[in-house]
Amino acid sequence: MPDAPAAGLLTLDIERTDESAVVHCHGKLVFGVTDFFYTKVNQLIPGRKKIVLDLSDLAYMDSMGIGSLVRLYVSARNAGCALELINLGKRVTELLGITHLLSVFTSVGEHGTMVRF
Repeated sequence: MPDAPAAGLLTLDIERTDESAVVHCHGKLVFGVTDFFYTKVNQLIPGRKKIVLDLSDLAYMDSMGIGSLVRLYVSARNAGCALELINLGKRVTELLGITHLLSVFTSVGEHGTMVRF
């Protein structure tokens, strides 16, 4: 059963293993659900080597959503965990490019974490 905030804007399906977790995001990563998103994903970081965020079903993301991705990237990196983004849609790719954050996630790819567009 997916985890969802009361607003129903975003749902997360989480697949866990001992060393990694895949988070399938559905809906909109926007103001009002970013704390829920950050909290749920951040709880997965301790003890894991990799967190994969599957954004294939993410319909929209605002600046607060981008901020949450950056916060998770920093938290994961500080814990020795890789954060991997996969299946980025055109809109998310454009937002990360406009904010010059695409290069941050791309540089992660150069060090063993794959980023797919």
